Amino acid sequence: ERGDVTASQQGRAGLRLQHKLPNARVVYVSATGATTVHNLAYAQRLGLWGGEDFPFATRGEFVEAIEAGGVAAMEVLARDLRSLGLYTARSLSYDGVEYEMLEHALSPEQRSIYDAYAGAFAIIHNNLAAAMEAANITVDSGTLNRQAKSAARSAFESAKQRFFGHLLTSMKTPTLIAAIEADLAAGHSAVIQIVSTGEALMERRLTEIATEEWNDIRVDITPREYVLDYLAHSFPVQLYEPFTDSEGNLSSRPVVRDGQPVECREAARRRDALIEKLASLPPVPGALDQIVQRFGTDLVAEVTGRSRRIVRKGEGPAARLVVENRAGSANLAETAAFMDDQKRILIFSDAGGTGRSYHADLGAKNQRLRVHYLLEPGWKADAAIQGLGRTNRTNQAQPPLFRPVATDVKAEKRFLSTIARRLDTLGAITRGQRQTGGQGLFRPEDNLESPYARDALRQLYRRIYRGDVAGCSLGAFEDATGLSLTDDNGLKDDLPPITTFLNRLLALTIDMQAVLFSAFEELLDQRIEGAIAAGVYDLGLETLRAESFRVTDARVIYTHPGSGAETQLLTIAEKRRNTPTSLADALDWLDDPKARLLVNSRSGRAAVQVPATSLMLDDGTVEPRLRLIRPTEASTVPAKIMEDTHWLEADRAAFADAWTAELAEVPEFSESTLHIVAGLLLPIWKQLPQDETRVYRLQTDDGQRIIGRRVSPAWVATTLAADAPKLTAAQVHALVLEGKTVVRLAEGMELHRSRVMGVNRIELSGFTEAAKDRLKADGFFSEIISWKLRLFCPTDSAGIAVLDRLLARCPVTGLHARGGC
Repeated sequence: ERGDVTASQQGRAGLRLQHKLPNARVVYVSATGATTVHNLAYAQRLGLWGGEDFPFATRGEFVEAIEAGGVAAMEVLARDLRSLGLYTARSLSYDGVEYEMLEHALSPEQRSIYDAYAGAFAIIHNNLAAAMEAANITVDSGTLNRQAKSAARSAFESAKQRFFGHLLTSMKTPTLIAAIEADLAAGHSAVIQIVSTGEALMERRLTEIATEEWNDIRVDITPREYVLDYLAHSFPVQLYEPFTDSEGNLSSRPVVRDGQPVECREAARRRDALIEKLASLPPVPGALDQIVQRFGTDLVAEVTGRSRRIVRKGEGPAARLVVENRAGSANLAETAAFMDDQKRILIFSDAGGTGRSYHADLGAKNQRLRVHYLLEPGWKADAAIQGLGRTNRTNQAQPPLFRPVATDVKAEKRFLSTIARRLDTLGAITRGQRQTGGQGLFRPEDNLESPYARDALRQLYRRIYRGDVAGCSLGAFEDATGLSLTDDNGLKDDLPPITTFLNRLLALTIDMQAVLFSAFEELLDQRIEGAIAAGVYDLGLETLRAESFRVTDARVIYTHPGSGAETQLLTIAEKRRNTPTSLADALDWLDDPKARLLVNSRSGRAAVQVPATSLMLDDGTVEPRLRLIRPTEASTVPAKIMEDTHWLEADRAAFADAWTAELAEVPEFSESTLHIVAGLLLPIWKQLPQDETRVYRLQTDDGQRIIGRRVSPAWVATTLAADAPKLTAAQVHALVLEGKTVVRLAEGMELHRSRVMGVNRIELSGFTEAAKDRLKADGFFSEIISWKLRLFCPTDSAGIAVLDRLLARCPVTGLHARGGC
């Protein structure tokens, strides 16, 4: 969504090493596999693209195909690589691990504090716009300096997101502390996982305090300081002057006097007023400091990257806050103290948790139950799951209890959403099954960045625009969020994306969040339910269920030349229990005033007629359509054909008699045939139907487990056609040059003779943009004729070698006579 991402230095170094050692054997080792398919870019030697084993010419083509297949395709990717011996993944069993959510309900006082900060951010947002206008960054007619405006807005949004994340973490800490006290009383050990420690902010504050005062600190280092820090250092107060460039465009540039930037007085005045307002709001202590100061350093082992911390010394009125230095080896000593049962509470962050274990090790003195609190999940799914794994290891006395800590603030789902989304793909790529990523910790519905959520958001914007959201008018929404939904033509085409909406939701009052999020969730649930009903919801590996599955035929349609791994086409007899629509459910459709009860005058069958979505025909006319609901099926038909059928409107009694009679004829079971392509799928991925990429799992009556893609009977008939010609490259070359035959190839391509500039040529058509470079590398040459790129094969003997390379990858699937020959 943010375009190309710059490669990391580590990734580049790995690629350079592989390029300089082309004959070296390479083993890729990763702690977490990959959270997205893009992260496999460094693994060139797997041969996923540009090689002979897989049908993807470039990395871009491979990524596009896997992402189009959704999570299910990623599961197939992991499974097939393992079957080829290219990949193995080990994941610790989560058997016995228990999960229990700890939810903190904000107190009335906390709600008022949150609302006060939300109001303050709304004021900051309004003042930000006014300050940029005063500083000549923007004017009424538009923007004079896009770079300065973008930097100012980016700094504001990141400060806001960071602040509210820390504020929520701090607000739910009292409930966490109460839960820890209960754990200690029950004889357990508590492990708390966080992401941020606030060390950078603390260090900046300490530089402003004389060292002789460090024995009695009287400064609050709380999440509020992030906002004050933003206002002091990032709020746009630099003055800009308008100027006209060489092309006559009005722009602006920074004003500098004697080498020093000049401040805009109006912007500085607004900044100082905002700092004064924020400083008067009640501070909420940071989560890490709350825990350390509540239980004391004698009970809390802190494994973070902090070299200094502020601790409480003394009790009662004599208590004071003191700066305490920490040695570089403090993390080792703290971990040892926890494992030796000298300290019962351990709190760790990303910086301090790498490579460490905190489980109930059989070799350690502390074998108490670990209650692992996920206080702050952060943005990285792999890091969050790595953190959870630190208390669940082999050789442990007992598995841990995982307790994610959440609040009842709707916008906090923003943080869980990113984790849930990445856990889906992390589990799918790493283990070949999406559920292993989060181990059932989050539900698919927690992912608020799915296509269904994006569609639901557009619907929400339309409802706000029409005034259909109770408690939130269009003006109130735009004022509160700072998002603009309209332009001169009405509702914008380019509406704010889901991530922006969720970020802005953080800075709204609790009540406004509840109004907007309830409306959004209602629309999202409708989208998901509709997708499930239509059978297009991306469930990853979907389990097929029926009364009986029997494999009636199995044929090998592909064998991998290197490993011998096979792709099988299975024909499966499915026996399914019939669940016809009851008479009561049929009559419920009459709640729709346009519904009609019908009885067929010829067959005596009954149906309910309801409106359906209209269809736009090729000539631009709109075709009204109707849906006929029958006891065992439903079909959509054009409204105009109903006049030519025997369906007639009937009264309720006649309809009920016909419907009941039809129900009596419905057998208990019905049988059908499924076709599943199972086994190795990636090498023939592009030969499988691209309109249905879902992957299914089923278990037969004799216990055989099958995972594969479902294909249509028409595809099966084509694949198993007995007359699929076996032709050599030389025969194909001669056949095409003769001009009477078109040769069909796999992947939808065709070879035929064409006449260009009075000369007969062998032309390849139906190739994709992604395949172009590989085909040219095989020996095809390109020409642009009438502004269209065309590929040709040499007509001399060199063309036979070119076709030989092509046919090895895309075999002949059929021949047909050339039109007019």
